[in-house]
Amino acid sequence: MNLTAQSFDSNSFLKTLAVLPGVYRMLDEQGAVLYVGKARNLKKRVASYFRETQSSAKTRSLVAQIRAIEVTVTHTETEALILESTLIKQYQPRYNILLRDDKGYPYIHLSEGDFPRLALYRGAKGKVGRYFGPYPHASAVRDTLHLLQKIFRLRSCEDSFFYGRSRPCLQYQIKRCTAPCVGFVDRDGYQQQLRDAVLFLEGKNGQLIANLAQVMETAAAGLNFETAAVCRDQIVELQQIQQRQHVEGENGDVDVIACAARGGAACVQVLMFRGGRLLGARAFFPRLPEQAGAADVQTAFLTQYYLNKDIPAEILVNPEPSNEVLLARAFSQQSGRRVAITSHVRGQRARWLEMALRNAEHALAAHLSGRAGMQQRLEALRVALEFEAAPTRMECFDISHTRGEKTVAACVVFNREGPRKSDYRHYNIEGITPGDDYAALHQALTRRYARLQQEGGGLPDILFIDGGKGQVTQAANVLEELKIAGVRVVGIAKGPGRKPGLETLYLFEENRPIILPSDSAALHLVQQIRDEAHRFAITGHRQRRAKTRTTSVLDTIPGIGPKRRQALLKQFGGLKQLAQAGVEDISQVNGINAELAQRIYDRFHGEA
Repeated sequence: MNLTAQSFDSNSFLKTLAVLPGVYRMLDEQGAVLYVGKARNLKKRVASYFRETQSSAKTRSLVAQIRAIEVTVTHTETEALILESTLIKQYQPRYNILLRDDKGYPYIHLSEGDFPRLALYRGAKGKVGRYFGPYPHASAVRDTLHLLQKIFRLRSCEDSFFYGRSRPCLQYQIKRCTAPCVGFVDRDGYQQQLRDAVLFLEGKNGQLIANLAQVMETAAAGLNFETAAVCRDQIVELQQIQQRQHVEGENGDVDVIACAARGGAACVQVLMFRGGRLLGARAFFPRLPEQAGAADVQTAFLTQYYLNKDIPAEILVNPEPSNEVLLARAFSQQSGRRVAITSHVRGQRARWLEMALRNAEHALAAHLSGRAGMQQRLEALRVALEFEAAPTRMECFDISHTRGEKTVAACVVFNREGPRKSDYRHYNIEGITPGDDYAALHQALTRRYARLQQEGGGLPDILFIDGGKGQVTQAANVLEELKIAGVRVVGIAKGPGRKPGLETLYLFEENRPIILPSDSAALHLVQQIRDEAHRFAITGHRQRRAKTRTTSVLDTIPGIGPKRRQALLKQFGGLKQLAQAGVEDISQVNGINAELAQRIYDRFHGEA
């Protein structure tokens, strides 16, 4: 959508606004969303942006770019809060505080059946069974599963592996499984192990230890010393785990969230307690507009973080968000039970908040230190390449293939904070002579920058190419064909023996190569960008090649679906035998007519 470049007529617009709750979206002249906000009173809230005495520089900058405002009226302020969070995630407006990392958290999934499996699970809860978590990291899930295998010896294998066993696997040999696959433990014995594991996952270690102690005494009284020894070892392990927990005496599900902000950056630290156990911690670094304080970040983070997620019964926060009551009401409505958001606490909970804040401050200090290092390297690059200003966005392309097979081009993106992985792209290259890197590069660059040009996306200040003068010329030709100006093209040629530190840089505008000292901060940045492009290209190529090699040749023949493929393989016993069959033999298979049989025969004999 293209809007007029004239200034926004706020007076006329405000006359149309209702005194109702809702969400407003501010748009620039290209129709891009600048800011999303919610209000209890739309008319009053939107009017506040257009006061003559506006103290905030951020707000003045935002208002100067507004060319249109769209509103959505809701029944309640709670509905507006939820809609606001959804739209922020959808549009990623530059003037909103944005939570970048929005990946689903992992759970432990317990399947159903006589011998259920415990496994890591991430995604929508579509599988039948129980879910425990969420956990802050996949590593926390794996650590917990490792403990469960060690203490309770439950199976971790896939069902296809489990039902195909005729003898126990290595997990049984190292005492990490009781081998239910071959009947070494019956259903009742396995279900007892499972009940104990569920008590552990629910945080009921005290009850579990008491149950195991009773079983141990009963087994010892009955002279079943082997069972008693197993229970004894389990009790010892559980007591050691309990001693390592810092939440002894506490119960329930609690998230502890603290925010630290300074230097134009912020860190939000989340500690996750489930069933009274600390499952782990995770740090987030939201993208901030100017002049955003810790309370603003905390408010925006809570709104975005808990949308469509499981919410614990209690959330401890520091600092207190600006709309604590509204958030608690929205979270209670979403979860179907009361959710408490608390900032003034004592005792153990106060120590949790202090620990979370301390972790947030340490993580933020490390983040700012790394960002400062990035700024120094960008400035060093500006000086080395004799640019007027330090680059704010850089892209690098690399090509990967195996003797011309399944060529993939990769584009990685760096900005002032480092890698911007959400902007990374793979390009599958088709229609070129195998092994022609120039043609592959030309195709990838054309596809990327033609699309960016069409969508109005941000172009890089520097376009790095992994290669020498030939690759640089190809890149410059593409930019010229697309009438793109202002992008500096720099080639990164490997030095003698391909040794790091001996690279030569080629600028399209310059006739001389640039060789930087091996200890140059600018060279280190260029090497990091080039190596990341190389890694990303190889990864894409391997994935494409692996996908091709695991695809049956029958899948490439029009008219062959899963049922006909299965019938062919079943009739002939495999691809090798099918390749040796004649047209008449193939046409005898149910569902295969003479025309399709001829296509299959031609495909195997190189005539298709």
